[in-house]
This record gives sequence, structure tokens and C-alpha cells, in this order.
Amino acid sequence: MSEGERTYGPKECGTCRLWRPILEDARGPIGPCRLGVRTGDFPGTAPVCERYLSREAAIPSAPPPEPARRRARAPGPSVVVHRAPGHGTPAPSPTTSVPLPEELTDMTREEFAQAIREALREDVPVPLAPKWEGGTVVLKPGDPGTAPKEIPLDSLFHKIVMIRDRLRVLEQKVNATDKLTDAEKVELQQYVTRCYGSLTTFNVLFRDEKDRFVGEKA
Repeated sequence: MSEGERTYGPKECGTCRLWRPILEDARGPIGPCRLGVRTGDFPGTAPVCERYLSREAAIPSAPPPEPARRRARAPGPSVVVHRAPGHGTPAPSPTTSVPLPEELTDMTREEFAQAIREALREDVPVPLAPKWEGGTVVLKPGDPGTAPKEIPLDSLFHKIVMIRDRLRVLEQKVNATDKLTDAEKVELQQYVTRCYGSLTTFNVLFRDEKDRFVGEKA
């Protein structure tokens, strides 16, 4: 499934950076919102909300940290300096900035950066290792009377990437929920890690090491 297969209108979630398609059903591509506007997966044709972040818009910068509080000075005489007109440094011209949605300003810098990284990840396709491009997977049955089945390797690779992305979304939801205890989160994260470990056989298909599955480390 690729985004090029479907075009969304400007008022639909499919044009928002925070919505990511990871599966497909009768409604078309479906996926979650990284900021949790709706629970579960929903189609890209869903109407946008106040957290909408256009794919064409410039990526907003993270909210600046709060300035450090200055220690109060002891009371004392104050000095007032008067400058003659036309002298001195001119006052800086006011700058304009694009206001961020309230939901984004409430996020921490780390949460904001992670949401943007995940949103941008979909814009960069996961590359197949060059030696496997154009290859085929042959499923050969033990019964000689049954014909083998061939599967294009790029199609299989695409499904593997979808499984990987689905596991990452699950991991993010486990980390973000407040309905689980820390012990329950750790237990579920271990299950996800074991799933990654079961899929490391397919790491040979990934061109870049950063995209590969990582299981439990000894």
C-alpha cells in the first residue's frame, strides 16, 4: 500500500502529517493518529480536527524551554539613562511567528520531536537491499503434484515493513497509555521485543541497518 494509490482532500486526515496508514480494509488505507485524537485505526477520509498538521506546511519548531528565573535583586538606587533622539540602537522590528495548536504547545520537547520524526518517517520509503531487487520467493510444496507459488520479493518486503510499523505503533501506544502499570508496560514491551526477535530472519532484505528488526540482546 502506498500513499500514491489514493488522493485525499484538504479537509481529510489523509493529508495530515500525524496520520499514518499501516493497514487496508474495505474503507481503504487505515491507521492511527500519533497524538491520539481518535482511538484505534481509522481511514484517511475521516475529517480533520484542530490538531491538523498539513504535509505541505513547514515543520514547526519545538516550543522553547521556559526561561530560568532570575534571583531577585536587593532594593537599591536605580539609574535612568536618557538618550538623545536619533542616537543609540534602534528598537528591533517585531517578528511574526506562526502560532502552534494548543495541543502541541502542551507537549514536551521530546514528545514533540518524536511525533514529528514518526510523521516524517512515512515520507521516506524503507529501501530493499539492492541484491534482492526484482527477486522472487518460491514456495515449493512437498507434494510433487502441487504447483509451486511465486511471490514477488518486493511485495513480501512491503508486507514485512507493514508488520514492523504495526509493532512500532503498538509499542508507542503501550508506552503512552495511563491505564497500565509500569510492570504491565514492561511485560508488554518484552512481548513486542520477542516479536522483533522472531522477525530478524528478514533483516537480510533491509538495505539500511537502522531499519532492521532488533530482538532481545544477550
